[in-house]
Amino acid sequence: MILYPAIDIRGGKAVRLTQGRFDAETVYDDDPLAAARTWVEGGARFLHIVDLDGARTGAPAALEQLREIVRGTGMPVQYGGGLRTVAAVRDALEAGAQRVIVGTAALRDVDFLDDIVAAYGPRVLVSVDVRGGKIATAGWTQVTDLPATEAIERLHDRGVSSFVYTDADRDGGFSGPALADIETIAGAVRGHFLYAGGIGTLEHLRSLRALRQVNLSGVIVGKALYERRFTIAEAHAALA
Repeated sequence: MILYPAIDIRGGKAVRLTQGRFDAETVYDDDPLAAARTWVEGGARFLHIVDLDGARTGAPAALEQLREIVRGTGMPVQYGGGLRTVAAVRDALEAGAQRVIVGTAALRDVDFLDDIVAAYGPRVLVSVDVRGGKIATAGWTQVTDLPATEAIERLHDRGVSSFVYTDADRDGGFSGPALADIETIAGAVRGHFLYAGGIGTLEHLRSLRALRQVNLSGVIVGKALYERRFTIAEAHAALA
């Protein structure tokens, strides 16, 4: 299982939100590249970038920061936020992203989803963001009646095999993962997925490893690293 240090970018700065709320923002670094270099120097093997402005406006707004991070670190990067057209996905990949993350809004635009899966295949991940077991959209502000497992099944039918599963209720709260829910998701995914939400201690990471779900291939961590609750080296050891 791989650790993915998160760099959330808003207004050109590295920030973290709590439960996706823009009124609950903490700025951790004025320069996202500096934050990325800190993670790389600490031993990161992959970086996770979220363009919060793009997610809010519907078009990518941090491609220049993406280019700087790729050039400045040499690390593989996955990038999401505002990728709602084929052109936006192409631009993110051309800016240096190894993988792109699109939202479950792709379920509402199957032509868009089919086009990017056909063109970029395994470089496309779909983010399954959940509140109370149901899909959350519009920056987690709207909760649908669609269960996460059903959304995953629909996405599999369109050729998607890679996912990011985010427990929005736990995001930024250090309360730990809901292990039973993750096991349910693991049972639905025919491919692989990354987990995000609520990681605050090394024991939380060990609990994910102890699930022994072979399709759970990584965990995304942001706030706990910024607040030095553990190091990247310690996280690697906990997940090994």
